[in-house]
Amino acid sequence: MQNLTQQPGTRFLAPEVLARISSLELIARSVVEGFISGLHRSPYLGFSTDFAEHRPYMPGDDLRHLDWKLLARTDRLYIKKYQGDTNAQIHLLIDSSASMGYTSDEVTKLQYAQYLASSLAFLGVRQHDSVGLVAFDEGVIEHVPAASRSGHLHTILGVIERLAPGKGTTIADLLNRTAELLTRRAIIVLISDLYDEPERIIKGLEHLRFRGNDVIVFHVMDKQELDFDFIEPVVLEDCETEEQLHVLPDVLRDEYLRAIESHVKSLRDGAAGNRIDYELTRTSEPLDAALFAYLGRRSQFG
Repeated sequence: MQNLTQQPGTRFLAPEVLARISSLELIARSVVEGFISGLHRSPYLGFSTDFAEHRPYMPGDDLRHLDWKLLARTDRLYIKKYQGDTNAQIHLLIDSSASMGYTSDEVTKLQYAQYLASSLAFLGVRQHDSVGLVAFDEGVIEHVPAASRSGHLHTILGVIERLAPGKGTTIADLLNRTAELLTRRAIIVLISDLYDEPERIIKGLEHLRFRGNDVIVFHVMDKQELDFDFIEPVVLEDCETEEQLHVLPDVLRDEYLRAIESHVKSLRDGAAGNRIDYELTRTSEPLDAALFAYLGRRSQFG
């Protein structure tokens, strides 16, 4: 995956640039169209066309639907996909708890989650998938049932756009409730900073997998949460409890980094053990790596 994201033409607007665009729909459209355009210019053309607009030719397919122009360019056989090819539900779970409001730069974790979720929704609708949304903190704040009808994308983007950092979070409980509510196998996309006990989170994810869902987790973190590059003494405040702690970075850094490394490792190992895609995502990074990870999961679904 990393090789692909480093190819010329596959990078696009950075988060701090996206933050200056007022329309979430314009952000999603720009990100997705830039991403798809980059994939079509990359050596992974077959992968991108299979996801974005086509599927590989199979014996018995109607040759009237063969894309002859693409055959001339790539020497590969692809069938054009149409509205009737829809076969997936996508459920976006967005953490909008208080801790998601943190930033050490220009873009909060929640803003990044909004950009990513909007792009995934736009991408899903482009694929004629049914897209649903759940935003949560201590409970469910917003819920948009999965659908693919006309105007549904506008509804989802409107809900995402009005999200704001809320209260604390109980991710594990939300995952368990979601697993019980879903009646059809789906792709579940969790976007969160995952501030909960790793064991509880993994058990919730296991519940989703047990119900037959494909799951991908985007662990959204600020660079300072991962690197702890503070130089001067700082006052750290818990976004959810408002408890403050005066810290000397040189004294705390090594212990803090060990704790973060252990937390991430527990989540990554637990996800791998349950065949769940886990992506550690920095808010300073462009969205293409995250979209490609989603693309890989979507192409395997069903």
